[in-house]
Amino acid sequence: MDHESENESCVWSWEDNKKFEIALAVIDEESPERWEKVSSMIGGTKSAEEVEEHYEILLKDLNSIESGTFDHELDLSLHDDDDHELFAQLSMN
Repeated sequence: MDHESENESCVWSWEDNKKFEIALAVIDEESPERWEKVSSMIGGTKSAEEVEEHYEILLKDLNSIESGTFDHELDLSLHDDDDHELFAQLSMN
């Protein structure tokens, strides 16, 4: 995988995240090959390892939010142009 493809695979668009959330809701936590199934539901653009890592990050963020230690600063470098546009729209409202 070249560097550009590697960067694209670690960027999660809003649509990727929505598909990820839906997949988590419908695929049982104890399901064999859970992360492969989630990856497939996202469209196969993320590997099972990337999906599992994304889930671990989500859990860490949720724990931080619930404990009151969540850092509210957004790292916009990890988002694509569509996400930047959405962030700009949200900040105007």
